[in-house]
Amino acid sequence: MRKVIVCTFLTLDGVMQAPGGPDEDPTSGFEHGGWQKPVSDDEVGEAIAGWYEPADAMLLGRKTYEIFASYWPTADPGNPFTERMNAMHKYVASRTLTSVDWQNSSLLEGDVVDAVRALKASEGGDINVVGSGDLAQTLMRHGLVDEYRLTVHPVIIGSGKRLFADGAVPTALEPVSVTTTKSGTVLAVYRTNGEPTYDSY
Repeated sequence: MRKVIVCTFLTLDGVMQAPGGPDEDPTSGFEHGGWQKPVSDDEVGEAIAGWYEPADAMLLGRKTYEIFASYWPTADPGNPFTERMNAMHKYVASRTLTSVDWQNSSLLEGDVVDAVRALKASEGGDINVVGSGDLAQTLMRHGLVDEYRLTVHPVIIGSGKRLFADGAVPTALEPVSVTTTKSGTVLAVYRTNGEPTYDSY
């Protein structure tokens, strides 16, 4: 069975909104777009590239799809990630889009939960959920996330969309690897492991 893996950049206070630039996602008056680059380093880029190696597809919500589709098709071909992003299959979850034009993209049909269950049961490699906070939370609520690959950056911004928002389903996690880069970014990979257990001291 294919794994669904949530790959997300986070601030220390859990914000995932608009890491890439000021205009990436200004919804709800968000004023901190572009927070990632000043607190990142080459080790983060190497780790992200490694996280994509076993994957052969991405699962994207509408907003993230539109951001990526406006950038990667014409991105610097000298960037080795450009070819990878364009070549991977992109599954897009949207209730409003009627077509997707970025190469190797297709719209999921019907209920997104049923569609992702079918994808997990199909032949192929890992499926990375990139950005797409609303979609990620839907998948979390239905127990469809197998693993989290998170970069937690040393910055607090106090507002914005969070990956683990109010109402997140309690989930136990098993650490796969946790390291820290020279810039202080935590590279954390966790596998979901059922429900949390509780005890007292």
